[in-house]
Amino acid sequence: MSSQMVTIADFDIVGEEAMVAFGCHLSKSLPRPLIITLQGDLGAGKTTLSRGVLQGLGHKGAVKSPTYTLVEPYKLDVGMVYHFDLYRLVDAEELDYMGFTDYLEDAVLCLIEWPERGEGFLPAADVSIRIMHANDGRRVTVQAYSANGEKLVTQIGKGIST
Repeated sequence: MSSQMVTIADFDIVGEEAMVAFGCHLSKSLPRPLIITLQGDLGAGKTTLSRGVLQGLGHKGAVKSPTYTLVEPYKLDVGMVYHFDLYRLVDAEELDYMGFTDYLEDAVLCLIEWPERGEGFLPAADVSIRIMHANDGRRVTVQAYSANGEKLVTQIGKGIST
């Protein structure tokens, strides 16, 4: 990741509905193309946040965690969105075998859960989102690592109270 980094104020989010709403709000500001990594413990809300982003981009069906398939593609009006879950990745080299770089060629957005499992094979993220358990909810920290990432973090701070 580049040395250029902007950190947004932490967002406190309580409940699944609020996490989905945060993801939906995030989707309204997405510059394209964009790679977003999602980090946090099991059950932290990474897939719930991804569901909000996908719904905000117009997806109408269910959003399941791609834990077993590694990737779920979504063909939306904005273009191709890929939701990756690398939790079950045994070796980061598996990304090469599954043609990970091919997904990036037509993606307008990649959401990547458990990016640390693909370290060394993943491209630099534009935005990193860390979700941590905090009190009755979650603390969400957003960091930008590119110009597009900075555009996103500047926009999402507008209209959200921390």
